[in-house]
Amino acid sequence: MLRVAVLASGRGSNLEALLEASRQGNAGYRIVGVFSDKPQAGALDIARAAGIPAVALAATKGEDRAKHDAAFFARVRQVQPDLIVCAGYMRIISADALAHLTIPMINIHPSLLPRYPGLHTHARVLEAGDTEHGSSVHVVTAELDAGPLLAQTRIDVRHDDTPDTLAARVLTQEHRLLPACVRAIASRRLSVTGSAPLFDGVPLTAPLRLLESTGELTR
Repeated sequence: MLRVAVLASGRGSNLEALLEASRQGNAGYRIVGVFSDKPQAGALDIARAAGIPAVALAATKGEDRAKHDAAFFARVRQVQPDLIVCAGYMRIISADALAHLTIPMINIHPSLLPRYPGLHTHARVLEAGDTEHGSSVHVVTAELDAGPLLAQTRIDVRHDDTPDTLAARVLTQEHRLLPACVRAIASRRLSVTGSAPLFDGVPLTAPLRLLESTGELTR
């Protein structure tokens, strides 16, 4: 079983989706710890209710980012994860921490990367007049939301959409996309440990997509 540590800053809906998927017989992974930079994050309550170790380590005002990240990831390493999943983790991780981290880490982001890294993605999509929006899972690197892309899911932008309606529809897709990526890593179909991601042993030249019929990934 792939041991997964989840980082989350908010209510934890993607954590819930990961947990639900992990309880299926063919998931191949289990969540061994949940970590947050926000002591009041709902994700911590979800973890505790499920009997999963939950740790909050908030940064103090003026604290050096690299020092905080070193302490934070020391706690993460204690649960001995094979994979770290950022599921709504909003704190930017220092390059120094990433350089010393040997555990692969993936992140889910609410846009069709490389478009719209960072915050306020739904409003930016509407401001640009885009007709398509979606979500991406990528490998975490020192550059914000710029690591190798693993998979994406897409939705049409409707003429009456608002940032809130877009966010809700994208989140529904995220709840399917993120567990599919973790399952694919657990089954070793998707590899994120080398210099470039592989799917079924072949380098990815474009993000994988989600099959509506099965909820699994395909080229």
